[in-house]
Amino acid sequence: MTSSDVDARRRPDEPEKPIGQDGATGATGATGATGAADTAKQGEKVVELQRKVIQLEKAVESHATVDQAIGIVVALGKLTPDQGWTVLRETSQHTNMKLSRIADLVVAWGCAGELPENVRRALDASLARARATSECTEPTA
Repeated sequence: MTSSDVDARRRPDEPEKPIGQDGATGATGATGATGAADTAKQGEKVVELQRKVIQLEKAVESHATVDQAIGIVVALGKLTPDQGWTVLRETSQHTNMKLSRIADLVVAWGCAGELPENVRRALDASLARARATSECTEPTA
């Protein structure tokens, strides 16, 4: 892609100019005004993209923790992964805590052996409901 693809002000027969260099007069007619405005817009875009990268990194990390918690719940309750997800979701709803926080607690519980009492009660109740309808079968040898 060239600057002519994104810069409607440049005629196709004009040579390309580096970003921020509009020659003697910018689109506004003032020397360098467009260059400064373009630089400011680029700076804002960089900041916005940096925020998005941070948000995506957090989402990936949270997703990994949720997957680990699902695995713990699946192994503990002899459930399917879908049922494990449902158990975490229900526990989140019944404790009024974010699902990512429940996942953090379940993963830490797997290591430390401690779980807050309200989370433990909600998790136990949800596990009991899921076990009653578990779709898992014993593996055959």
